[in-house]
Amino acid sequence: MATATWSPGSGDILLGVMGDPIAQSRSPIMHTAALRAMGIPGAYVPLHVTPDKLGEAVQAIRTLGFRGVNVTIPHKVAVMAYLDVLDESAIDIGAVNTIVNTNGLLTGYNTDGIGYVRSLKTEVIPDLSGARIMVIGAGGAARGITAALLQEEPSSIIVANRTAGKAQELAAEWSRKGNITGISLDQAEGMLDGIDVIINTTSVGMYPHMDETPVDVSLFHEGMIISDLIYNPLQTRLLQESQERGCRIHGGLGMFVYQGAYALEYWTGQPAPTEIMRQTILDCLGGSA
Repeated sequence: MATATWSPGSGDILLGVMGDPIAQSRSPIMHTAALRAMGIPGAYVPLHVTPDKLGEAVQAIRTLGFRGVNVTIPHKVAVMAYLDVLDESAIDIGAVNTIVNTNGLLTGYNTDGIGYVRSLKTEVIPDLSGARIMVIGAGGAARGITAALLQEEPSSIIVANRTAGKAQELAAEWSRKGNITGISLDQAEGMLDGIDVIINTTSVGMYPHMDETPVDVSLFHEGMIISDLIYNPLQTRLLQESQERGCRIHGGLGMFVYQGAYALEYWTGQPAPTEIMRQTILDCLGGSA
């Protein structure tokens, strides 16, 4: 069985990201720049894995001596069945986005939620305790973010979704961990006055449909924090119009950077160069900090 732990002086590190499709992923560019900045020899490669080949691909992590891989759409849930150990983060969220190979033992983690919260706290609101939060959407991204937010002891979390039933299911699942309720998106617009932070976890406003917003921005109040997971475009219509209304805004680039940073720290045991990772993606997108 391949030995795949890594430490300074142990040679090149082999990392990757598996998904279908994968050509559009910017993870290889970001992680390659990070490894170079850290002085770690090795490679981070894109791995195009179709669903029918997922089991073989996971076995290849061991065979080829990968230290670890990221996992993206559509494999985040299905990959769990092929791993040896699941971290609590993966169990809670029901999905894996990072695999660590330790001497052939594969452990699955989920860094999406903690990556998002680290970004939100670093960039806009250092303390979320007591905050009144609304999460728009009830899909996989909302699950990870809600799980991580509950650890910050907010006053309340409202999950608002097009279909109320899905939001209510998510809320019921997490109700033991905090004050959380699920409502329909139609109901949400009447509750915005009492909200401090709104987080869009849906794809509404993403390229190429950049003229859309998930909620009516005219209902936002000055000082509210508006966060959007989308990072292409760097500033969605939701964020642009919110800023014009005096809201504080937070884009999705930081989540992408920090979820990758946590993965890199799991693989190497060293702090990730987050600013270099951020600038690398900004350069790719043609934006600025």
